[in-house]
This record gives sequence, C-alpha cells and structure tokens, in this order.
Amino acid sequence: MPHDTPLIATIVAGLGLAFMFGAIANRLKAPPLVGYLLAGILVGPHTPGFVADQALAPELAEIGVILLMFGVGLHFSLKDLLSVRAIAVPGAVVQIGFATALGLGLALMLGWTVAGGLVFGLALSVASTVVLLRALQERRLVETERGRIAVGWLIVEDLAMVLALVLLPALAGLVNGGVDVGSDPLAVSLGLDLGVGGILVLTLLKVAAFVALMLVVGRRVIPWVLHYVAHTGSRELFRLAVLAIALGVAFGSAKLFGVSLALGAFFAGMVLSESELSHVAAQETLPLRDAFAVLFFVSVGMLFDPTSLWRDPLPMLAVVFIIVIGKSVAAFVIVRIFRHPVSTALLISASLAQIGEFSFILAELGVKLQLLPEAGRDLILGGAILSILLNPVVFNAFGRLRPLLERAAPVPAGGPAVLPDEEAPSA
Repeated sequence: MPHDTPLIATIVAGLGLAFMFGAIANRLKAPPLVGYLLAGILVGPHTPGFVADQALAPELAEIGVILLMFGVGLHFSLKDLLSVRAIAVPGAVVQIGFATALGLGLALMLGWTVAGGLVFGLALSVASTVVLLRALQERRLVETERGRIAVGWLIVEDLAMVLALVLLPALAGLVNGGVDVGSDPLAVSLGLDLGVGGILVLTLLKVAAFVALMLVVGRRVIPWVLHYVAHTGSRELFRLAVLAIALGVAFGSAKLFGVSLALGAFFAGMVLSESELSHVAAQETLPLRDAFAVLFFVSVGMLFDPTSLWRDPLPMLAVVFIIVIGKSVAAFVIVRIFRHPVSTALLISASLAQIGEFSFILAELGVKLQLLPEAGRDLILGGAILSILLNPVVFNAFGRLRPLLERAAPVPAGGPAVLPDEEAPSA
C-alpha cells in the first residue's frame, strides 16, 4: 500500500480533529461548528504542523456544499414561508439591505471596490441555518409562532443568497472590464458576441430554464424514482438514490445550464421536499450530509489566517459589531414596527446575530471571481467564528433585557405579554 495518500490523510485529519474540537465546543455549550472551523485552522497553511492537501480540501468542500444546500432545500417549506410572509419577507429584505449597507460602508473605508463591498455586506447579512435551527430546537421554539417567523425569515435570506450566487459571475464580468464569451459554452456554440447585459440576460434565461425543468419534470420524475426504489424495500438503494439525485442534479445543472452546484442541489432538495418520502430521505442521508458538511467547515477554516485577529483588530471588531449589534438592532426595530411583541423581536434578533455557511460560500466565490480581496474573506471567517461563539451570550443578554424593554414598550394588542419561561432566550 502506498504511503503517499493525501486524500486519506486530509479526511482523517479533518474528521479526527473536527470530532475532538467539536466535542470540546459542545462541552463548553458552544456550537460544534466552532470546533470544526478551529480544526480547519489547525490543518491549514497558516499554522505550524500538519497541513492538509490544499487541492483536495476544496473539492471535498464542494461535495459538502452540494449536500448542505440539498439539505436546505429539503427543509424548505413554501407553506411555512407563506404563513409568516407578511413579516418574514419585508423584514428579511430590509435587514439584508441594512447589513449590506453597513458592510459596504466598512469596505469603502478599507479602500475596497464597491463590488467587493457588496459581496462583503451580503456575506455579513445572512445567518447560519445550522446555528439558528439548533438554537430554536434547544429552546423548543421551532413550532411556535416566533419560531416560524425566524425560520421564514431565514428562508427568505437563503433565497436571496441563492439569487446572489447566480448573479455574482455576471457582476464579476462587469467589474473586471467585460465578459469573456469563451466562458459561456452556449454563447460560443451560437456564435454570439454578447456584452455584459447580454450575458446577464442569458444567465437569467438559463436559470429560468433550469427552474422550469425542475418544476415541470423534476417534480414528477424525482418523486416517482424515489417511490419506485422505496417499494423495493432496500434502505441501501433508497439512500443511494437520494444521494445520486442530489449530486446528479447539482452536477448536471452546472454542466447543462451553467448554474452553480449549490443552486442545483438546492432545487433538487426543494423538489424532493414536496414528496411524502422527504422526511425519510432527510433521515437516511443525514449521516453522510453531516460528514461532508463537517469537511466543508474544516476546509473553510483552512483558509482563515488567525494572525489577522491581532494583526489588524479594528476591522474585525467592526465586522463583529455589524453582525451582532447592527443586524440585531435592525431586526428588532423591523419586528416591532410590525407590532409583534418584544419577546418575538428579541428572539429573532438573537437568532440572526451570527453568520455561517452561506457567508462562507459567498466569500469563497467572491475571492474566486476577483471581486473580494482575501482580507475580506479573513474578516468574514473571523466574524463568523466570533459571532457563533457569542451567540449563546447574546441569547442570555437579550433574555435579561426583555423585562426592561417590555416595561418601556407596551405589548401590541393581541400579542403575548411575556415569553413563557421555557421559551425565554437563554444561554
């Protein structure tokens, strides 16, 4: 057996350290996600000791992104979103706009371009699905009205980020002085010489064609395949079918329609979520999704230079302020404007006071497209780690603030006066 096995070494080191640091984080009442990121930092090129393969890690991370986005689509519920659309849609849109503006302002102060500032601000505006759902589950709030509002808000944020992932390549073409038509096989095959506007239109048309195909054909074919496999009685085949659909749709959509792997996986999960077998599919694929999600977070940690925390601390403090304070204040004000009680406003504010997986995906794509400087990615990664660590503290602080704010701001008519003890934000 050959001794040079970088793939095995990368997986073993990544998963092994992720387990150890994830367990420590869990023991300290912090999300295991923090431990996974720390494990990535340790096996990355910016720290001494073993360095994981820098070419293999991103490819493993890509599989992690596909399965992560498939899981997001699998849990996407249009019904839940529509039930809280009156506050979740305008609230999320305004909060994204506010946080993006703050991020853009900081980016301009640091001397970055407007395009880089927009990517930076968008990355700071979206909360982590993993962290938010875990916080709600720990407090038994997922099925409550305020929990549904928080989840609906998150769905709108996720959809906005999916749209951003689609449009960023076109923005990169505009900023970098034109688009290379050679990068679009369809334009080449048709002999079209398109400008930036034409490429943008072509991109949107291809996305629309992909969405239409998924909604018309995918909604019939995918559930039919799963029902057929389910009737064979083989759990192994069923699990394999779900994974083949997730990876196949993601890869096929990228090759045929030019959309991102993440978008293809999201729609595969969303189409599957309408099937009565969606819960079984989610349960059967959860272990593999979790394993590759861990590798994704480890690979993200590998990109982070921890010396940036003390080498230039003021920008990092500003990023944490935007995530923890700026987003929270915006969410609180928006929820109160819609005449929801203080308890609901505080819960949503605390839930959104962190960033995670979509921020990492946006940051990596922004750097790849030469829109965002690598220093911006470091700030995003550092802000994510610190905000996730601070999230339980934020819940506890907002829980203590609740009585004071409720005395200062009367509860709207028809709203609950206080949050029941078991639903109070706490560490």
